[in-house]
Amino acid sequence: MDTQTIAEAQGLRLHITGVVQGVGFRPFVYGLARRLGLAGWVRNTSAGVDIEADGPAAALDAFLTALRDELPPLARIDSLSAAPRPADGYTTFDIRESRAEANAFQPISPDVAVCDDCRRELFDPADRRYRYPFINCTNCGPRFTIIRDIPYDRPLTTMAGFPLCPDCAAEYADPLDRRFHAQPVACPVCGPRLWLERPEDASEQASGEDALQATRALLRGGAIVAVKGLGGFHLACDATNDTAVAELRRRKLRVGKPFAVMLPDLAAARRHCLLSPAEEELLLSRARPIVVVRRRA
Repeated sequence: MDTQTIAEAQGLRLHITGVVQGVGFRPFVYGLARRLGLAGWVRNTSAGVDIEADGPAAALDAFLTALRDELPPLARIDSLSAAPRPADGYTTFDIRESRAEANAFQPISPDVAVCDDCRRELFDPADRRYRYPFINCTNCGPRFTIIRDIPYDRPLTTMAGFPLCPDCAAEYADPLDRRFHAQPVACPVCGPRLWLERPEDASEQASGEDALQATRALLRGGAIVAVKGLGGFHLACDATNDTAVAELRRRKLRVGKPFAVMLPDLAAARRHCLLSPAEEELLLSRARPIVVVRRRA
């Protein structure tokens, strides 16, 4: 649609595809429309995101430009179609209930490593999510591994079984909060929790922080721990304990293939490995992937 057509329009109907679900795109559209004084709605569908917007021609033009130029960090637009239409008399801008469409396809964001804002909260003793291992927001956390169906909404994820507490519900509903419509939002009151089971007794041995500290002690003592994560189990042991590593190799029938090694930060990785700038960039990226690097002598 050319600029002149936009200038004559009183309303726009848009359809957007790409990584636009589970990445804060609807809250972004909502905030953008409110900022520009537009009325209408945005909703997820199984085929992408639909938007209808009414307002002055200049504001609609700015809206189209900002949709591409100010995307949330995790979002990606593959296609954007915009068609002019008569103004529909909307008086507010709303996030509407998602709509399922048969035989439609929609890419979903991969899981994303904890962001700097959540990391600050995680280690802030005054924060209600202090040391809560399932912390997340619109800009980070699980996506692909919790989804059961599209469109991407909490009832269609594995978080459906964790009703929001009043505090989380308030964040979820607040357009000014970075957890606005963040589907995996949770806290120690209403979200998933940690617990520890021992092989000799399947009952719960410890929970919460006690389970975390008990697991640390087990690892220090040479134990192998199965950590249930979003996508399955991680088998973990102390990488500096030769006996534990040998036993893990025996159990996994993994004689020579390397194991992934976890290190606390880039400084520790540099002490043990020879890292190129590209490898360091990968290690610090949102994906936090396993990176094969050269080991120091």
